[in-house]
Amino acid sequence: MHPKPFFSSDKVVFGILMLLLGFVFYTEASKNAGWKKFYKYVPALLICYLLPAILSSFGIISDKYSEAYFIASRFLLPAALVLMTLSIDLKGVFNLGPKALIMFFTGTVGIIIGGPLAILLISIFSPETVGGAGPDAVWRGLSTLAGSWIGGGANQAAMLEIFEYSQDKYGAMVLVDIVVANLWMAILLFGIGKSKKIDKKLNADTSAIERLKERVSAFTDKIKRNPTLTELMIILALAFGGVSLAHFGAGAITDFLGQFAIVKNDDGALSFLGSSFFWMITIATAFGIMLSYTKAKNYEGAGASKIGSIFIYILVASIGMKMDLGKVLENPGLLAVGLVWMAIHAGLLILVAKLIRAPYFFLAVGSQANVGGAASAPIVASAFHPSLTSVGVLLAVFGYVVGTYGAILCTVLMEIASKTVVP
Repeated sequence: MHPKPFFSSDKVVFGILMLLLGFVFYTEASKNAGWKKFYKYVPALLICYLLPAILSSFGIISDKYSEAYFIASRFLLPAALVLMTLSIDLKGVFNLGPKALIMFFTGTVGIIIGGPLAILLISIFSPETVGGAGPDAVWRGLSTLAGSWIGGGANQAAMLEIFEYSQDKYGAMVLVDIVVANLWMAILLFGIGKSKKIDKKLNADTSAIERLKERVSAFTDKIKRNPTLTELMIILALAFGGVSLAHFGAGAITDFLGQFAIVKNDDGALSFLGSSFFWMITIATAFGIMLSYTKAKNYEGAGASKIGSIFIYILVASIGMKMDLGKVLENPGLLAVGLVWMAIHAGLLILVAKLIRAPYFFLAVGSQANVGGAASAPIVASAFHPSLTSVGVLLAVFGYVVGTYGAILCTVLMEIASKTVVP
């Protein structure tokens, strides 16, 4: 049982998260030279993520006693996706070219080969860390990381069922997943503040991204106005009407697809189609894209994407609560496997980005669409520019599709690696 935090009531916790967000935005806009210098090097988004993590680590708040993440991911995330794709320039997104997909699949390959390579490297120093037999075999547990880091929660659950890892030891894998994935996300967010320098080092061609930003900004400036109360109510109606539609559609589709054995089986290759979260994200995004072909896109001028950004920041704060900095060194062996694995994923992305002159944006979003999925890929994308949010969403949906297949291939390779090195 998890120790009870100082504040366990969501009514209080939500207020604390909002106060933290308010503090970050207030200090970022401050004329104070110290704050200006601080935010020049550290992105505000990263601080919105770390402050709740610090409070969680000190037992002041805890995601174990809070529904904040569930509410943010099920209500505010789909609402944000509707509002941030409302004025999407799909033509501009497609004009970004193949580099986005190349970096996404590079990230996938990095996870697939990273697992077995991490096992081989760690076995040199600590063979017992990657050993175990039967249901306790570590490679079985690592299969759940592969599922999570290529696809998402549904793919992770599928791997647990397919490879039948010991439920008692599963908690340690979840911890490695949360710690390593969140550390990597923090590094990516930190890099956003230095993206111009990184692009220079990668010799990247950012012209297509800049053109998309300019087109969206020009459209926004043209229709920008001081919103009326009526317009704000209509924006919220579109957002939460879309959320309602997404949940209704997701429930209906998963009920229908649940009749089929290939979806119903948690160990089926198409089990992700049984995830209501997957369908909720897909429908909310599709609804936003559909609205972008109507006059509704003009609500961007009344601040639609700004309201979407508010929802995204609340989601970021709720994700930060999941990070317990004190548990980082609780299982150093398994944590080392996870860190080496993520380093291989990162190294391959950097190598390919250098070869194809891909901007840091494609590296960060391509990685996060794999490792973080639909909850965090849009966060990283929108940190570059609100107009790029949809790129993160579209790539994250790819992650769900290839997640189970990629994770199975990775696990087969990890099993071979384990048998090679463990007596």
